[in-house]
Amino acid sequence: MRERLEALKDTALQELAAVGSQQELNELRIKYLGKKGPLTEILRGMGALSAEERPVIGQVANDVRGAIEEVIARKQEEYDRLETEKRLSAETIDVTLPGRPSEQGAVHPLNKITQEIEDIFIGMGFTIAEGPEVERDYYNFEALNLPKDHPARDMQDSFYITDEILLRTQTSPVQVRTMEARKGAVPIRIISPGRVYRRDDDDATHSHQFTQIEGLVIDKGIRMTDLKGTLLQFMQEMYGPDTQIRMRPSFFPFTEPSAEVDVSCMMCSGKGCRTCKQTGWIEILGSGMVHPRVLEMSGYDPNEYSGFAFGMGVERVAMLKYGVEDIRHFYTNDLRFLKQFIHL
Repeated sequence: MRERLEALKDTALQELAAVGSQQELNELRIKYLGKKGPLTEILRGMGALSAEERPVIGQVANDVRGAIEEVIARKQEEYDRLETEKRLSAETIDVTLPGRPSEQGAVHPLNKITQEIEDIFIGMGFTIAEGPEVERDYYNFEALNLPKDHPARDMQDSFYITDEILLRTQTSPVQVRTMEARKGAVPIRIISPGRVYRRDDDDATHSHQFTQIEGLVIDKGIRMTDLKGTLLQFMQEMYGPDTQIRMRPSFFPFTEPSAEVDVSCMMCSGKGCRTCKQTGWIEILGSGMVHPRVLEMSGYDPNEYSGFAFGMGVERVAMLKYGVEDIRHFYTNDLRFLKQFIHL
């Protein structure tokens, strides 16, 4: 039995020395150390040995197993090392390569302009008021002196959900809601920014939805000159200290008198160019003194109080400030367009 064990050892070591792969090593481990291997078979026959022979043969068997396990362990360690080196080589990072540029986000130009407008008016003592985009017909039209049969509704008829519920066409309902909430208290100085919706054809200067900011001031003794001074201050803060404005008579059902406000062209400093169609002026917003009927419906005595209101499209302000020719650029999410505003 000793000779069989020694022969088994020699054969196993010879085969292990010729191993060429991890798979072959695993096969030899099973072949010689597995439950059905020759070493196990020899050990099962030790019952036929005398009491004196068993410990001797047992020691030889352990030596043979130990020698085989040692070679297998050494081989396994070598294969593990080679596998690690192969993996590290495949996963190597070349620190000399240029890094991938990180994308820098930025505030959307419309949000940026909205924030600038808010900051300017807050600096003049205004507060920000907000209201629902899904609005009642009463607040969107009737409380603003546009009864159901008023022809001026045709310019703003929008997206109705029911006969009495629609997507607001302006942020003016916030003015009415604010006056109702204040219950006749003064002063009121608010601006109301938000998204509005109208049945407009989409083209370079119009969109079915856009961002609007309206302003309202209510107090005793408010005059048209206060309106003009407020708007002049705003325009000079937004477009530069040399900016001028002019007011032209117009009509809005919720203001009387009413005025369209033009700003001196920032492209040519009022001299006349392609942008202003050689006039030196660009129309930018509508305004006027709050109609006595609107004051009365919201709980204010028009004989005691007066006020002014104005409204502007944020997109219009942004187009003039940044020289954007098509309003639709603000909504298409084209990164080539938006990246131009990262450092502005």
